Amino acid sequence: MATKIAFHGAARTVTGSKHLLTIGNKQILVDCGMFQGPRELRDRNYEPFPFDPADLDAVILTHAHMDHVGMIPKLIRDGYRGPVYCTRATKGISAISLPDSGRLQEEDAYQDRKRGRDVEPLYDEKDAYAALKSFEAVPYHQFHALPGGAQFQFRSSGHILGSAYAEIFLPNGERVLMTGDLGRYDAPIIKDPETVDWSEYLVIESTYGDRLHPQEDPLEFLHGVLSEVVADGSVLLVPSFAIGRTQELLYFIRMLQIQGRLPRIPIFVDSPMATSTTALYGGAKEEWDEEMTELMQEQYDPIEPEGLQFTRDRNSSKALNSMSGPMVIIAGSGMANGGRIQHHLLHRLGQERTHVLFTGYQAAETLGRRLLEGAPTVQIMGREVEVRAKVDKISSLSAHADQNEIFRFLGGFRQAPKTTFLVHGEPEAQDALAERIRTELGWNVEIPEHGQEFDLG
Repeated sequence: MATKIAFHGAARTVTGSKHLLTIGNKQILVDCGMFQGPRELRDRNYEPFPFDPADLDAVILTHAHMDHVGMIPKLIRDGYRGPVYCTRATKGISAISLPDSGRLQEEDAYQDRKRGRDVEPLYDEKDAYAALKSFEAVPYHQFHALPGGAQFQFRSSGHILGSAYAEIFLPNGERVLMTGDLGRYDAPIIKDPETVDWSEYLVIESTYGDRLHPQEDPLEFLHGVLSEVVADGSVLLVPSFAIGRTQELLYFIRMLQIQGRLPRIPIFVDSPMATSTTALYGGAKEEWDEEMTELMQEQYDPIEPEGLQFTRDRNSSKALNSMSGPMVIIAGSGMANGGRIQHHLLHRLGQERTHVLFTGYQAAETLGRRLLEGAPTVQIMGREVEVRAKVDKISSLSAHADQNEIFRFLGGFRQAPKTTFLVHGEPEAQDALAERIRTELGWNVEIPEHGQEFDLG
């Protein structure tokens, strides 16, 4: 039975993951993500799918980030009628993020029409809720049948809550391991990436394939920032991603309190999505690592610092403007290009007793990038704002494995795969990683182009 794999996203770029396995006459799509970033990439979202959604027999999701799950509502609206397999936590996070994405699609389309661009939303909130009916949760390490005589299981990838490798067993007995996004070792809350010792074909991400993460200790870095906030009574604004990053920040703040190194101060999570996601993290026992489990058993909730409050409506969010420090406000979006953080920045950037802390990568042309580059003034919601606040960035909270961590994962293999495919990375990162794998391990490496198909036998 002939098997092929085609790469319709995250090929020579980071976003838009869509990998199509054809087993005989059956088609299985692994991930269905949204293209993000520059306009030329985002425009791909409006093109027809490079396959007929009605011809797909199954969809497998590795995790709930939008560049892996964000086009599922459009896929189903355009004719897909089969199951969408995922872990329990991925289903839970998708139930939060996809309707929110639908609302944003509607708002973006409305703004485009005001600017004279006749663009329909990719999908709306109603489409997202309809799509969620197709999601089927599959436990980790439980084999599940696929059309065409294949089967698969999920194994923890350590990236975010619910993230998993999809280990697909073909009818001929060979395996295809789809890593999705590979997480980091010794990160808090969730389990480390599982060791895999064998697979004939490996599809692995390469986001940081050409670099190493900084060695700074996030706990010590945050201790320094928060000590300054407490000492001068300032307000710490944290533009943060709702899934994963916010929960890590809460964890480190809680650890400082447990260690007696941080007094109780008001800590506000001002993001409905982050609020709902944090509740999921607190209830997902099967995802916790050993330290998280021990702390919960000792009645120390590691992601609920003393003084934590969630603001669920706009009025509660606006009320924060009249409060003085010391306090912490964690709000989306992570690159400060939208969300409630913009209101807080508009109100407080001009004050010297404001500290802004970015927690991840800031793309070109975003408000976050301009602030980190030291812009003396910025535009927020149509208004010119002078920057008097202190702006900083913590660089050690990435949820993606760096080059050495990728090699640590590859080191678990007892024998080289027949082919290793590098996806989910920019060309420079992929080329550097491919060269190191070929040189040090002697493996056969392919870097697929967008739309390229390969025979797997």
